[in-house]
Amino acid sequence: MTSLPGGSDDTGSPAEPQPLVCARCRARAEGPQLTWTYSVEDGAGRYFCEACSRENLRAIEGRLDSGWW
Repeated sequence: MTSLPGGSDDTGSPAEPQPLVCARCRARAEGPQLTWTYSVEDGAGRYFCEACSRENLRAIEGRLDSGWW
C-alpha cells in the first residue's frame, strides 16, 4: 500500500507534511509545487524540481509511449 506525503499514520491522526525533495539535485520545497514533475521509476515515486525537469525534458519525453505525443 502506498500513501501520499501528508497522509495519516497508523493512529488515524494526520501525519506531518513531508517536504518534497528533488530526486536529482536534492532541492527542497514545502507543499505541492505545480511546476515539479512526478515520475514512477522501478515502482518508486520520485519528484523532480522545475530546473531539473526543464534540463532533462528531451529525455523525459523520449520515454513516453507514442500515444502521449
